[in-house]
Amino acid sequence: MSLAEPSPFALPRIAPDPTRIVVAVLTIVLLLLVFPPLWFLIQGSLHTTTIKGGLGNFTLAYYRELLSDRQFFGSLVNSIAFSLGATVIALCFGGFVAWLVERTNAPFKTFAYLTTIISLGTPFVLYVIAWLFLLGRNGPLNDLLISLGLPRFNIYSMPGMILVEGFLWSPLSFLLLSSVFQSANAEYEEAARMCGAGVMQTVTRISMRLALPAFLAVALLMVVRSIEAFEVPALVGLPGNVKVLTTDIYLDMTENVPPDLGYASAFSLVLLVLAGVLISLYARISRHASRYHSVTGRGFRSRLFDLGPARYLGGAMIVVNFLLILAVPAAGLVWLALMPFTQTVSRRGFTLMTLDNFRTVLHSTFYVDLVWQTLLMSAGAATCIMALTIVAGWLAVRRRPGGWVLDQLATAPLVFPGIVLGVAMIQIYLAVPLAIYGTLWAFIIAFSIRYLPYGMRYSATGILQIHPELEEAAQVAGSPLRTVLRRIVVPLSTPALLAGWLFVFLIAARDLSLSIILASPSAQPVSAAMFDLWANGQGTELAAFGLVWTAIMTVIAAGFYFIGRRTIASAVRA
Repeated sequence: MSLAEPSPFALPRIAPDPTRIVVAVLTIVLLLLVFPPLWFLIQGSLHTTTIKGGLGNFTLAYYRELLSDRQFFGSLVNSIAFSLGATVIALCFGGFVAWLVERTNAPFKTFAYLTTIISLGTPFVLYVIAWLFLLGRNGPLNDLLISLGLPRFNIYSMPGMILVEGFLWSPLSFLLLSSVFQSANAEYEEAARMCGAGVMQTVTRISMRLALPAFLAVALLMVVRSIEAFEVPALVGLPGNVKVLTTDIYLDMTENVPPDLGYASAFSLVLLVLAGVLISLYARISRHASRYHSVTGRGFRSRLFDLGPARYLGGAMIVVNFLLILAVPAAGLVWLALMPFTQTVSRRGFTLMTLDNFRTVLHSTFYVDLVWQTLLMSAGAATCIMALTIVAGWLAVRRRPGGWVLDQLATAPLVFPGIVLGVAMIQIYLAVPLAIYGTLWAFIIAFSIRYLPYGMRYSATGILQIHPELEEAAQVAGSPLRTVLRRIVVPLSTPALLAGWLFVFLIAARDLSLSIILASPSAQPVSAAMFDLWANGQGTELAAFGLVWTAIMTVIAAGFYFIGRRTIASAVRA
């Protein structure tokens, strides 16, 4: 036998699995994104801060100071009360409207979808400013209350914070709960009506109880997001001397020169632990929701609940929700934008209307630069996230070795509130030998970490809709892994990728809690600039800029919507 010929007794050579290399590379990348913020927060809270922002001597003084500070416990109580109250309002408005739209024959349902779409594209800071104008001491709604003989409402208070934050999260509550009611089984409600139950009894004892796990899960999500909220606590709470955890961290970072990174880090870790506990409860409720399943494969019918004459009352509630959540704040912004200076609604104001604020915004290089910077930041983060999660999501969904590790790492940033991540990123940028702080890259990296879990969920959902046999057929035909991903996985999951890209783009573009910490004169997102404009008393110019920015975001969202529909249609034809 020739030496060059293989031995008939030799074992067949096993080709190496290319996915192991991909998993290893992605694991390293995700660790570099997720682990450093937590590490720097812990290190910063346990060491003094030098003049240059570096780590000094080991100390536990920050935690002792924190636990002995009465203001900390007061802020903690305020945060819990604020988040719980806002959650109740958001669930009452969003949940009730979702039930009316998806389960009943009430009219005017288009107003509910219009409210949700436009509200989700509006920066939170702009929405809060609209309510500050409407419910200010001399605001038009307070003037209406006085004319009706009712007491003036003080928006700069805990009830004011709860009201505005609840309105702010109501569209998201509607969006999350509408899918639950849409797939609800109508047989249970019909059985209750046949037994003599009234409309309210059926709603409270059947419809809402079947949706209880979804309500609890959405409630926990709202509580987490309200605890880490910054727009309402900063714009409404601070002027009324109502402090919460996020505003305390912000004040520690901005009022001290240089910033007290150690105390802010200790404060941030407390908020991080609180958010982590609530998110773990959210995951536990989601895992045990099967006991409330009402959709089965036999005899399932999803029919509308006939309200009878009360359907018009339900339609009126949808219209009222549209007015409160969208129309009234939008009208307040339009009024402000057309005024030469901030003033309440009056007959004299109609004679002073001008387009000067819009001319200033459209011809100012300052605003044009803000728009381009924010578009680049948000688009860069969305592109990085979706490019990373499409591969990580495929590995996790197909249960490749190590895929579950990628899923856990990509989901971990959920526990980081925006302002906490901002504190951590400043410490990272000060420590690395690269000039990142104060550039667009600082925001792209920070946004990529913060919104990585959302991209992972969109990518995983899109890949779940692709049957594995398509990939197996390509591999049998000899296609390598990169060809399978490029020719099968990515094209077929494009609708989900576009939806994920758009979602990350929109929420990154309106983020304030992270942006306000990292903002600098050379790199400033739109949301941070709006915050500064309001603080500087430029309310009318801010309203004009906000309306222009909202129009830009609406056009981009509509464009991606039509592109997504055409992509889906092309995939169906193929």
